[in-house]
Amino acid sequence: MCAMAIAQSKPAPAKTAPAKTAPAKAAPARAVIRLEEIFERTILHFLEPVGEFLRDPTVTEIMVNGPDEIYIERRGQLTLTEARFPSEAALMAAIRNILQFVGKRISTEVPMLDARLPDGSRVHVAMPPCSRRGILLTIRKFSRQAFDMDFLVSTGCLSELARDFLQLCIVTEKNLLISGGTSSGKTSLLNVLSAYIQADRRIVVIEESSELQLRQPHVLSLESRGVDRYGRGEMTIRDLFKHSLRMRPDRVIVGECRGGEALDMIQAMTSGHAGSMTTLHADSPADALHRLETMALMSNVVIPLSALRAQVASAIHVIIQVMRFSDGSRRVVQISQVLPLDTHGRYQTEDLFVLRMPEGERELAKARLEYTGTKVEFRHEVSVQSALRNLPTLEPMMADK
Repeated sequence: MCAMAIAQSKPAPAKTAPAKTAPAKAAPARAVIRLEEIFERTILHFLEPVGEFLRDPTVTEIMVNGPDEIYIERRGQLTLTEARFPSEAALMAAIRNILQFVGKRISTEVPMLDARLPDGSRVHVAMPPCSRRGILLTIRKFSRQAFDMDFLVSTGCLSELARDFLQLCIVTEKNLLISGGTSSGKTSLLNVLSAYIQADRRIVVIEESSELQLRQPHVLSLESRGVDRYGRGEMTIRDLFKHSLRMRPDRVIVGECRGGEALDMIQAMTSGHAGSMTTLHADSPADALHRLETMALMSNVVIPLSALRAQVASAIHVIIQVMRFSDGSRRVVQISQVLPLDTHGRYQTEDLFVLRMPEGERELAKARLEYTGTKVEFRHEVSVQSALRNLPTLEPMMADK
């Protein structure tokens, strides 16, 4: 009998009922940890030597001048601490973890970098050969306290009338420039002013290291980046600004203007992109305009100086000058409007508000930001007249007489 016949002659196996399987047990719930939280835990571990200062809300800046010398700024005053890193290698390990979070690398070819911590605090790193003292780490902490205009008024940084005027400027889409020295509160004030932007606007924010925390629902944050180890991938503030204009923005906010992007910003302000805001380093409103002009000339675009100045004077409506005083306080000292160029092609500014000391007083806390009595240049615009319905306190600034 052939093998096939033998196989066919074997009785078929009896069919059995399928075994009942127990219902699958649900997998134990696993905590989902965001990548940012992992970085935060790791970075805080490496930064433990300065951990108490990172957790202290009264400390605004941490300055590490090598592993053995650490200063802090508390309430505007610098203090040398007893904190230490175990070694230079431990300090370098902390820095590398911070840079890994933002996707940057530091080396002797790229010895200085800006970065940020997961909570938004700004970080600057410098190392040899640029730093002769060795590794330097500066952390400007991100304030968790939610400042608003009412807080600035209560602390004497602004007057109520100045607050209402700045609200009018933002609601009517005037271009604002915040000017001041290092650590004078420019970015903090810009953050507070942004709260007046209408919630239905599409806002593009451009920064070197993200610091601004806008609360509107439609905010697009762009961050510049340097070259990688192969010299590729650089994206400057100017590159980002050019791309932002193709993203249909209602408002463009540049965290700080430092270079050739000034020209692109000025041209955007004068060609339909109203309501833009930025900050820069300058000691007075007049100096701010000259500095903006200088940065625009850094764009390598050949433009007659007279034409550039006319565009600058047309683009900027109001300049807010802030200052940090010796006691650590930060206050608005001037709010000026920009006038057309004079007959000699020079900038003209006019003070609307000035910080003044009452007669007979010498205490800084008594100084008040006072209205100068100057009429607002753009008071006759339809949008301004319409906005005055909700800001009747500004009527004296807008009246012709």
